[in-house]
Amino acid sequence: MAQHAELVLAGGPVYTADATARGMTAATSAAGRPASAVAVVGGRIARLGDARDHEIRDLIGPATAVVDLRGRALLPGFQDAHVHPAFAGLTMISCNLMGAASLDEALARIAAYAQAHPGREWIAGSGWRMEWFAGGTPDRHTLDQVTGGRPAYLSNRDGHGAWANTRALELAGVDERTPDPVDGRIEREPDGRPQGTLHEGAANLIGNLIPELTLAERLDGLLAAQRHLHARGITAWQDAIVGDYLGSPDPLPVYLAAAASGQLTARVQGALWWDRGRGGEQLPDILARRERGQAPRFRANTVKIMQDGVAENFTAGMLEPYLDPTGCHEHGNGLSYVDPLALREHVTRLDEGGFQVHLHAIGDRAVREALDAIEAARRANGSNDNRHHIAHLQVVHPDDVPRFAALGVTANMQGLWAAHEPQMDELTIPFIGPQRTQRQYVFADLLRSGARLAAGSDWAVSSANPLRAIHVAVNRSLHGSTGAQAEPFLPGQALTLGEAVAAYTLGSAYVNHLDDQTGTVEVGKLADLVVLDRDPFAGPPSEIATTGVLATYVEGEPVYLADGSSHAGD
Repeated sequence: MAQHAELVLAGGPVYTADATARGMTAATSAAGRPASAVAVVGGRIARLGDARDHEIRDLIGPATAVVDLRGRALLPGFQDAHVHPAFAGLTMISCNLMGAASLDEALARIAAYAQAHPGREWIAGSGWRMEWFAGGTPDRHTLDQVTGGRPAYLSNRDGHGAWANTRALELAGVDERTPDPVDGRIEREPDGRPQGTLHEGAANLIGNLIPELTLAERLDGLLAAQRHLHARGITAWQDAIVGDYLGSPDPLPVYLAAAASGQLTARVQGALWWDRGRGGEQLPDILARRERGQAPRFRANTVKIMQDGVAENFTAGMLEPYLDPTGCHEHGNGLSYVDPLALREHVTRLDEGGFQVHLHAIGDRAVREALDAIEAARRANGSNDNRHHIAHLQVVHPDDVPRFAALGVTANMQGLWAAHEPQMDELTIPFIGPQRTQRQYVFADLLRSGARLAAGSDWAVSSANPLRAIHVAVNRSLHGSTGAQAEPFLPGQALTLGEAVAAYTLGSAYVNHLDDQTGTVEVGKLADLVVLDRDPFAGPPSEIATTGVLATYVEGEPVYLADGSSHAGD
């Protein structure tokens, strides 16, 4: 007698990504009919069909959990190709400014945290937004008013800078005589004293002083982050920084502890941090960390190299200088954290060693430097299956668009960022000018050129919700609380819903080397699935962001179940 299924989901449309990760289509049964039921045996998809088909009915036994989809959509679980759960989890259990609507709310949260934790030596956390402050740079005096004389250090929501109060600067010995580090900048008052904002590597001047939380506390943070991601339909991810960064401790021990205890329910690829203050001499250390970083549902086979910063603080690497609002060139061309020639050597050696390389590149020069490095590795080592990818890709020169497909480089997009919002309109567009504005987040150009797309959130930099990011990738505008749509941002770069969902499922599964087991709804693959509260393909594109998650399954086991009346939100 055939083994009974442990789970049958039936009564709604089933969607799956196509084999080339170009789009999402309705799944079909072996008979070629649209599928509306999935049976799970031993954690894998055993049948696709219809609940009335005997192939499905025969698998239902007395212990089978049968879920009526009631017309709601079933998809492969979302996979986030660039996210920071370990960092986000620490933020969730510290002074958490994520989601604060204004500076006043953020200051109230800081004051409340200080009052609730009188024994904490430092007030530390994350999540402030640049648009709350003139020029995007918060000052130490404002923070002094709510921290009661204790040192305070709060990293920016995008992880590219920090806000420190006067006491923290004093403890770190940062004053008017302190030089800017090579990979960062200290904002200064007119007399040269530190103003309170520390960009990029300058944040380490204070971040390295933050007392480290215990392993148990950090594990609690990671598990809180995992619950948050599962509630948004995410079954796998790539942690984009596994190492020490801006005062946040190395999460590798935490992942290994979660895996050893069986508490890691997601599938995780860890991207080992390339220390930009060192060179190729760190490769033996990275090799040792890769060997250490192998555990159930966790692998550390990737290396993350941050090649530039962000456009808002003029550290993204640009081919042409930044502008000021009057059109004068005053801010240089941004940074290259790794010398471009050295980058070629490092990527070539990593590629030869079997590593996947995950490159952060925001500006068009950094994108070109990243592509040049991968091209050098291809020339030296030939083709392989390492699956290198470049994340963010805010500004891409047209000459470089076809190089992604030619080199087999995956474009790792953050769809939520491709919209008009204060940071874009006030802190980016005026300083990059109209020509480069037209080259931002060119998702459609990349896809049409033959590039493979993967998708990620960069949470806690921005919302972890894939459906919000998919909404923007399709509409090129944010969904407001009233349902109103802002003016689309470069609508010619919009993706179809099927293309955007495919990037967030099979595209990211490919990057994570999980596409042989997950990323599509196919017989034989692991039952990593998400049930939505509606069928987004049946509604207007303007309502995609209102779609919620009802259930998330990993190998057929529920890792998130909603109450049926609410959705995950941000």
